[in-house]
Amino acid sequence: MEKIWLRSYPTGVPAEIDPARYPSLVHLMEESFERNLGRQAYVCLDTFLNYGELDHYSRSLAAWLQGRGLARGARVAVMMPNILPYPVAVAGILRAGYTVVNVNPLYTPRELRHQLADSGAEAIIVLENFAATLQQVLDETEVKHVLVATLGDMHGRIKGAVLKFAARQVKRMVPPFSLPGAVLFEKALKDGESMPFERIVPDAEDIAFLQYTGGTTGVSKGAILTHRNLVANALQNDAWAAPALMKDGENEQLVTVCALPLYHVMALTGCLLMGIHWGAMTILVPNPRDIPGLIKVLGKHRFHFFPAVNTLFNALLNHPAFARLDFSSLRVSLGGGMAMQKAVSERWHHVTGCPVLEGYGLSETSPVASLNPHDLTAFSGTIGLPLPSTEIAILDDAGQPLPVGASGEVGIRGPQVMRGYWNMPEETAKVMTRDGYFRSGDIGVMDENGFVTLVDRKKDMILVSGFNVYPNEIEGVVAAHPGVLECACVGVPDEHAGEAVKLFVVPRDTSLTVEEVMRYCKEQFTGYKKPKYIEFREDLPKSNVGKILRRQLRDGPSPA
Repeated sequence: MEKIWLRSYPTGVPAEIDPARYPSLVHLMEESFERNLGRQAYVCLDTFLNYGELDHYSRSLAAWLQGRGLARGARVAVMMPNILPYPVAVAGILRAGYTVVNVNPLYTPRELRHQLADSGAEAIIVLENFAATLQQVLDETEVKHVLVATLGDMHGRIKGAVLKFAARQVKRMVPPFSLPGAVLFEKALKDGESMPFERIVPDAEDIAFLQYTGGTTGVSKGAILTHRNLVANALQNDAWAAPALMKDGENEQLVTVCALPLYHVMALTGCLLMGIHWGAMTILVPNPRDIPGLIKVLGKHRFHFFPAVNTLFNALLNHPAFARLDFSSLRVSLGGGMAMQKAVSERWHHVTGCPVLEGYGLSETSPVASLNPHDLTAFSGTIGLPLPSTEIAILDDAGQPLPVGASGEVGIRGPQVMRGYWNMPEETAKVMTRDGYFRSGDIGVMDENGFVTLVDRKKDMILVSGFNVYPNEIEGVVAAHPGVLECACVGVPDEHAGEAVKLFVVPRDTSLTVEEVMRYCKEQFTGYKKPKYIEFREDLPKSNVGKILRRQLRDGPSPA
């Protein structure tokens, strides 16, 4: 198919990248460690970790893991928030020749049991705050080795002790647990210093990560992401962003804000892997829900790159202290994970002077498949253009490409597309076409310039009397109402129309009424799109990435 999007590429962005530039993520990391030896790599809770220390500690951890006798390719789970041990753990696991299994630390025992059992993880690195959950399921998994980290790890003896005391005794964040045989993370690092380390040279097709899908659409599945997949996506993102980020020469160190959880694929690639590739200093934010705390951290640094989701952008904008920050260094604000709302995007641009570049991707695509050009000056309402070495086709139900302007399923082909789902060949076959396109499950349209607009997910589409209603459209318009803080809409059963639109609204204050929202919707939407039911809420259910969970709203009580 003709790559019509290439004519819309910004100046300086190549049509293709070379995924073979680095044979593996280990090569990419070790090159950066050597090149940026004295530079700061991370800062968390005002403690810094430089690239030389990241190299040293990850090598020590790799040696300790190899000393457990695990076979090459063994799965090692990581169950922590954004703290200093996280990048050390990921780098150490990969350097040891193993596969990382990212685990949401807020998982319930049922969810954790499924992921550990499904992946066949033989070791896990867990923050003590979540060790009680692990204790409940450990006997039902193949995990033989447990490393327990604390919030005080890697902060030095005195500060570390203070952080541990605060977490355990003051804030009561560590439920009692018993994990006989578990080893403290810092002890493993110390012991690993004197242990032999075998440098493993992974193959490009070796599995680097089992990245589990969120599970909000059914059984959580492990996307097999190879070293080649993730190297390719790092280079694709670099090719796209470099013209905007590298304005003042290559010697200036970039600063990245990592407020998204590193166990999520967006932060994994956009913050951890990209940060290492750039030699950036990454600000690790353990609790992004603490908006005042996040703003206080941002006030201490001049930052260049800020990836986030619509809900986080919105929450920051709604805090009065945010507008007083220094945004003079901010060059790229990246929106992903969910649809950006025009009202939020435009307000962010007004406050920071930096437009939000909306992108698109999935766990199955490492994750980024498309991005808006960095030279856009206004909200586009699209998910942008396919990245270098990426093809996007709009597919019909048979998996055949549709013409420009037609609505169909977004298909993605490129070196960042996963090998398949772990131990689920039938599920893999359902999402891959014969000619190598991954069927995303999202409905989209490509225009004559190659820009793709997402209409919605197949399953989220609401069918009202035979007419299609797409929640993203309803939500985007309602969010522009000055009295609306957040909103979401779903389809609910209706005896007359099959389905009806139900809208959930979080008002900014008590002055907003249901009647006012209904009047606004009547003005904005044709009859079948207008919400039949409107419910005010104090908040909306969200994933740990901040994505609104429509399924929870949909599965709630039916309207009277």
